[in-house]
Order: sequence, then structure tokens, then C-alpha cells
Amino acid sequence: MSTSRLLVASVSFVLGLSLQAFGASSPPAESSSGTWRFDIANMNREVDPGEDFFEFANGGWRKQNPIPDEEARWGTFSVLRERNLSLLREIMEEMSSTEAKPGSIEQKIGDFYRSGMDVEQINQAGIDLLRSELRKIDEVSNLEELQAVIAGLQRMGVPAPFYFGQMQDFKDSTQVIAVAYQAGLGLPDRDYYLRKDEAFEKIRTEYAAHVSRVLQLVGMTPDRADSSARTIMRMETELSEASMTRIERRDPQAIYNPMTLEEAGSLMPSFVWPRYLELVGTPSLDRFNVAMPDFFREVNRQLEETSLEDWKVYLKWHTVSAFAPYLTDPFEAEDFKMRSVLSGVTQNRERWKRVIDAADQSLGFALGQLFVERHFSADARDQVLQMLEDIKLVLKEDIEQLPWMSAETRRRALEKLSRIVEKIGYPDEWRDYSELDIDRGPYVLNIIRANQFEFDREMAKIGKPVDRHEWAMTPQTVNAYYHPSRNEIVFPAGILQPPFFDPNAPAAANYGAIGMVIGHEITHGFDDKGSQYNGDGNLENWWTEQDLKRFKQAAACISDQFSGYEIEKGVALQGPLVTGEAIADLGGLKLAYRALKRRAASDLPTASSEDGFTEDQIFFLSFAHVWASNIRPEEARRRVTVDTHPPARYRVNGTLANFPEFFEAFGISGESAMRKPTPCEIW
Repeated sequence: MSTSRLLVASVSFVLGLSLQAFGASSPPAESSSGTWRFDIANMNREVDPGEDFFEFANGGWRKQNPIPDEEARWGTFSVLRERNLSLLREIMEEMSSTEAKPGSIEQKIGDFYRSGMDVEQINQAGIDLLRSELRKIDEVSNLEELQAVIAGLQRMGVPAPFYFGQMQDFKDSTQVIAVAYQAGLGLPDRDYYLRKDEAFEKIRTEYAAHVSRVLQLVGMTPDRADSSARTIMRMETELSEASMTRIERRDPQAIYNPMTLEEAGSLMPSFVWPRYLELVGTPSLDRFNVAMPDFFREVNRQLEETSLEDWKVYLKWHTVSAFAPYLTDPFEAEDFKMRSVLSGVTQNRERWKRVIDAADQSLGFALGQLFVERHFSADARDQVLQMLEDIKLVLKEDIEQLPWMSAETRRRALEKLSRIVEKIGYPDEWRDYSELDIDRGPYVLNIIRANQFEFDREMAKIGKPVDRHEWAMTPQTVNAYYHPSRNEIVFPAGILQPPFFDPNAPAAANYGAIGMVIGHEITHGFDDKGSQYNGDGNLENWWTEQDLKRFKQAAACISDQFSGYEIEKGVALQGPLVTGEAIADLGGLKLAYRALKRRAASDLPTASSEDGFTEDQIFFLSFAHVWASNIRPEEARRRVTVDTHPPARYRVNGTLANFPEFFEAFGISGESAMRKPTPCEIW
């Protein structure tokens, strides 16, 4: 069950919409005359909108769109993601069937796809390409050699027992610094090791059995594999006990602990940092961010007290697990079996989709360059930019009029808003892959080379000025993000399509969908986390004491509200974990609504009244439809443990519960399940 591919890139701390696993719905319906219409088949009009608006808006869609066997959840974005995957497949298959210029992105994309699709070659190669790495682990005879092996594995994309990379300095956003960050776990989160309820105990049992089976595939006897699995569980459980919770990690102050090499050496006397830094290829540096000191104290304790043989077992497991999805059929099947336990999926995704996902991580911006050339309209970019400017203007007016904000805080807030950088569609400068070797040989070797290329690229940034042109998402990604250290909002081309944005749709539909997304990302700059950064992207308190107190009280209202929601009996949301995203949802929807109302009617297409919906109703229905989805119980429990975003139902109902204009639009008065008696309000 590989996790390494998620950690090869930098620790960038972006705040996104979290739609990667989603795609999009089918385009809005058109009438016989070709004009846009809201698709009422998506709705369930038997449900009272004042009781459950999520179901009212999306019940029809949910009934007509059961979760495919290969998916853990299926939302209105799924068709868009599938559409983008199909377009990327056309590109990759075309490149794989032609003889492109050696070293060109076309050659690398085509050869990567061919190697990933060549199952016969993959099965013939077996795990021979990992044998040399496993031998290096076996040959370790002391801590110095163990440290060298750890450094080599991390360059390959194996983040064990910790992750090492680069980040923007929280206190000096112009510079890139090194960061050491907790990692080294095979399960998704520390809670999977520590929670005592039956569901988590079952997962731990399944995980230990999974580890044993994978080690047997490597050649261990069943008894030795079982014993090794127990060792790995013990080591990972001890690491998890020293790991920060996801709620704790939301506080940037808590994970910013710059240290000199001498200080890091005092924290970890059994780990020789200067030698390690030399081995991973960093430039000379005199300090770096040890994000979680307690975690690294635990790593040091294990270095001192855990036997070398146990360390070898642990590193072997993480090496094989990291590359299992790219190895022979038995390894791939075993990797999927554990993912099935965690997510509830019953069928692996088609191979071509898995290969494209890997290509997106390995050659994502090369693939994105071809995707944009063929499938993204400059007109769409311009229209979205206009909506963005409308929404920023509304927030400016809002800040200027907030009765509770002092003049000094207001000045700093407006300054930050004015400095937000906007990136739409694709980067101005494309990433250079000329030093990355890709061929039609063994698939796992291409993966390893790509991991090493990315690791070295990240190391080369350390100690240098931040590249303000760089993107943290590929253009084909169905998502968007706000980066607090760069004070920038980014909207890839992949998301600027229906149901988010349709140039033929009325303004109410577009502002309810992509307008909400834009407002969501802008609001991240002023949520409970983003508001800790100033206009230059530096971690600095720019609030007066009284204003900050009021803001925290408003944020606590959101946290308390969402803590009261359950995904099933006894399984509640973690309000403090989802506060930032819930603030962004509420702020984003309010900004989009006000921007819609501010625009002159003559400037915008109007909504059709053919189905009897008002403009406001179309706005709220379009917002709700963005989150239409079905989810497996296993995946829902996983996400409520690890995800900073509320579940889709509460992204709709929880947000609208604080929205008086919604109540008016649908005639909801008096007590209602959709209506919070005292609405939360941030911006």
C-alpha cells in the first residue's frame, strides 16, 4: 500500500478544494432551442429543501450514479476527471505509437506510458530492480551504514522513517529552506494505530497480515514474515505515538522549528545530520526546519534502542511497499487488497488510469503542456479572471465595512488582499524535464528515476530565492488551491469546465459553482490558518489583540457547529480539523453571491425560468450540485479521520445553515433542520 508517491514533492502547505479523487458531472442539460437549463433530473423534489438541501438538490443524481466498483466515492466531478483522463490517454497513446525526438517531452510521455502498460515486461522483470536495494539494507552493520541507506531510499521516494524536503520559509517567504517532517507510517494516519474502537482494530489486524504477505512475496518464510510484521507494527506504533495529530499540524507556528545543525544534533545525537545532508545532496546549510521535534526524538530513541535487524526489516517493508503498485501482478494485487480494506473499493482501477496517474506525478507538467495546447481555451481563462476580480472587489468592500474590525487590522487585511497573486489555467513557464531519463524499459525503473529527479530538483532549491512562477498542481488537475506563504490563488485548466464553469450558462450557475470555488480559495487567505500570514506570505500576527479575539470567537462558532455533525451514529466530524475549509466554504459562497448581485444584469446572461427557478435558486442549486456524491462507509470513516474538508453533505447543509439569503430563496422560515438559530459569520 504505497504512500511514497504522495511525499516526493515539497512540503508546500497549500490549502485546496480537495477534489482530486472526484471528477465532474455531465454538462447541464440543454433545451431543444440549445439554451442552458438546470437539469432537474439531478434533484429529489420529494425532499423538503428546509430539511436536507443536499438531498433535495442531488437526490436524483445520487440515485442514478452508484459508486463504481473501482472507486471509494463518486461525485459530480467524476465525469470531468474521467473526461480529462480520456483526453490524457489520447495524448499518451499517440505519443507511445510514434517515434518522437529522443529527449523530447513527447518521447518521455510515450515511453513512460508504454512501459507502464507492458504487463508482460513488468512480470518478467519481477523485483530484480529492487534486489540491489534490499541487499544494501541486508549488508548494514552499523548506524552509519543505516543512515546512508536511509538517505539513499529517501532519494528513491521512500519517506522512512521521516520525510526530508524543502519548503518556503514561514518567516521569510522569499527564501527556500530545508524541512524534516514526520512520516514513516504504512497506515494513513497516527489514529489508525492508536484508536481503540473495533473498526480500527480490524484495520490493524488486516494491515499486519498484509505486511506479512508482501514480505513472503519477497521471499521470507511465513513464520519470519509474521514475526517481521509484528516488528514493523511495533516500530510504526511507537512512531505514531510521537507524531503530531492532524489538528495540531494545522497550526503553522507548531510546525515551524528552525534549528542549527548543532541543535538538530543535540535533538538526535545518534543521527549525524551533516553526513546525511551530504548524502541527500543538499547545498551547505546552517539550519533547517525540524517540524516535529518530539517525533525526531522518537526516531533517535529507536536508533539507539531498536536492533539493526529490526531496522532492516522496517526499511525492507517500506521499500517494497513504496513500489508495489509498479511491480508484478501479485505485488499489485496485494497492494490493492489493503487499499480495499481502507476505502471499501472492490475492484482496482483500469491499468491505463493508474499509469496516467503515475505519469501525472512523474511528468505532470510535460503532460499538462500538451493537454493545455489541445484542450484549454484562452477565452475561458479571461472570463474566469473577470469573475475573480469581481469577487475580490466584493471582499474589499466587505472588509472596508466590517463593524468589528479596527482601522489598523482593516488596513493590513486590505493590503493582503491587494497582494494576492492570481494564476489561472497553466504556468507561464513550463518545468524542464531534460535531465530526467525515461525509456521503454522496466516500469518501476522509470518510477524510481522520476522520484530521484524530483527529489534532486527539490534539494537544489534549498538556500535559493523562491521561484514565484512554480505551480503546486498540474494544469490537468481538477482542483484549486491557496498558498499562504506565496499569498496566491491557483485555478488549473482541469477545473475550469462544467459543472464548475460553462460559458453558455447563466451567471447564477457560474457564480454558484466556479464563483464559490474562487471565493473559497480567496477566503483561505483569511481563514483561521491563512489569516496568520501577512500580505508578503510571512507568518506574522497583523491583528490587534481585540480583533484577533473576535475572529477566534467567530472561528470557534464554525468549529462547534461542525463538531455536532455525524457521518454515522457515534462517528462525529472533528470540528477543529475542518474549521479552515468550512470557513472557506461559507466565505466563498457569500462572496460569490454578493458578486453576482453586484454585477449589472445587462452584463450577464440571465437564468431561464423554464423550470420555474429564480436566479437565487439556480445559484444555490448550482453550489449544491458541485458536491453531489456517494461515498462508501469505509472511505467516509477514513476521511473523517484524516481529511481537513467536511463531508460533501455538510459542505452543503452546514454552509447554507448560516446563509439568510438561502432561507429567503427557498421560503424557509421558523425552525428548520437547515437553519442555524444563530448563524456563524466570519466575513
